[in-house]
Amino acid sequence: MHALLVTLLVIVCIALIAVVLLQSGRSAGLSGAITGGAEQLFGKQKARGIDAVLHRVTIVLAVLFFVLTIAVTYFQL
Repeated sequence: MHALLVTLLVIVCIALIAVVLLQSGRSAGLSGAITGGAEQLFGKQKARGIDAVLHRVTIVLAVLFFVLTIAVTYFQL
């Protein structure tokens, strides 16, 4: 059981890293550094297409990561 959970955890970790690296940056360049997060906070644009999918996949993989980490710790004994 422990070996299966560790294997799943490694797969989820690699997938999470890949999905995070595939996402586009929220604020690019000098204009993003100056304005901070104001454009995202007050902007009317919502994520569309692949950005929305990658955002949802990131959330799912992050939750799986935490659940599997707790499960590996629990079944380690």
